[in-house]
Amino acid sequence: MRKIIYSFMLFTSSQVIAQGPEITSWIRNTTGATGYGGIESNVQVVQYTSTDVYISSTCIPDYTIGPWTANPNTPSDQSIVTKLTRNPVQNTGTLTTTPMGNIGVWTNGVVIFNQKDGYYWNNTTGSFSSPGTGTWNRNALVYEGISFDDCLGHPNQMGAYHHHVNPTCLYDAADSSVHSPIIGYAFDGFPIYGAYGYTNTDGTGAIKRMASSYVLSTATSRLNGPPVNSTYPLGNLCEDYVYTQGAGDLDEHNGRFCITPEYPNGIYAYFVTIDEALYPIYPFVIGPTYYGTVQSGNTGPTGGNNTIPGSTTVYTGSTSAELAENWNSTIISSVSPNPTEDFVRIEIAPNSINNIKATLVNAKGQLVQKIDFLQPSYTYTIDLSNESKGVYILTLISNDLVTTHRIVKK
Repeated sequence: MRKIIYSFMLFTSSQVIAQGPEITSWIRNTTGATGYGGIESNVQVVQYTSTDVYISSTCIPDYTIGPWTANPNTPSDQSIVTKLTRNPVQNTGTLTTTPMGNIGVWTNGVVIFNQKDGYYWNNTTGSFSSPGTGTWNRNALVYEGISFDDCLGHPNQMGAYHHHVNPTCLYDAADSSVHSPIIGYAFDGFPIYGAYGYTNTDGTGAIKRMASSYVLSTATSRLNGPPVNSTYPLGNLCEDYVYTQGAGDLDEHNGRFCITPEYPNGIYAYFVTIDEALYPIYPFVIGPTYYGTVQSGNTGPTGGNNTIPGSTTVYTGSTSAELAENWNSTIISSVSPNPTEDFVRIEIAPNSINNIKATLVNAKGQLVQKIDFLQPSYTYTIDLSNESKGVYILTLISNDLVTTHRIVKK
């Protein structure tokens, strides 16, 4: 099972562009490690501009996949390039339906599919047809679940290994004591978290499993659809689930606007939905429609063929020394001692930024301190004497600027 690895953001002296979670959250393969079939696993390269991030991957994870029951397909190198906006916005117009095929990408570069299996009810023939979508669409978990491996994924006819539901091998879906990590991004640029978040959207309250607001219908028939009977019981079709506002924690897109460890100012975020037995709950990842505006080039069976412009920066994962150098020209002059046994002194660059607020998050994603740094003083002390040993992420926030620092308590 993959452990949570926290990354961080930086500002350089030549640009005020933070390396946010949309850049740092990916599981990069820096050693040429291989997975299924000897294919390089996870994400090969992360590149970015001020507006977009480009994720190059094979669709092969680093964990063991297969075998697949009743599925003759074989995973292959997809060599996809996913383009994500770094400035996602709510779609205030006609909502975009999550299409067949790719709807997002997990942090290991494996693609996400929607809740449908590709068969829809053809009322003319009185049977299911494929490919396509209609008023009544088959639930992928019901009709394809038998072909999922232990990680709840499988390959399609083109060899693209993918998940329709919670990717159980990507993170610890059984750990309900901590806020889930970012495990993917939807094609509208908004993050996808695991199953657990803060009770309250303001980042307070206990950690809880996020509940879907889709409720199984009690109808005895389906208008212009298959009969409700033992062959097609309620739940077999996606549209058997009806969005009921307030029935759960999440909206019709299976997300909500909330504070998370990676976004202390708040972000719209999707959450995968499971029950207490870790069984996937409809709509599984993203609802029938996206919350945000979707860029072209990603969605559908042939999605992921984006062209990377020549002006991108390759993300390499900066060292602590590089970060310290970059911070000297922005908010922080120094952070010391680090590692520490008790106190850390933060020196703010003179005449830099006023009214800085800070949060301190532990390695479990739990908020342990909130701090206000109010100038004219330029030196501040953070008391870690009562905190447990381990890694902490200090996030400094002022207006629209955010920078973070990794602190070790020994």
